[in-house]
Amino acid sequence: MNIQVEKIITKIKAGEEIENNLKYWLTKTDEERISAVQILREQYFVFFNKQKEYDESRKRLRRVYRITEQTRS
Repeated sequence: MNIQVEKIITKIKAGEEIENNLKYWLTKTDEERISAVQILREQYFVFFNKQKEYDESRKRLRRVYRITEQTRS
């Protein structure tokens, strides 16, 4: 399989990168943003060999709360 990658270089003025990043992320949905954060978290744990900490954090994220309606007596 032969994949070609097109190189794109964009010149911006100093300080504009923050504004461009903000504009980019504002075009993304909430789900896309959360997904990107999760991908970065997973890459961090692999890169720094912190699989145990990652597994522990996944346990904490799985908590479920139920809201029940109280009956009047």
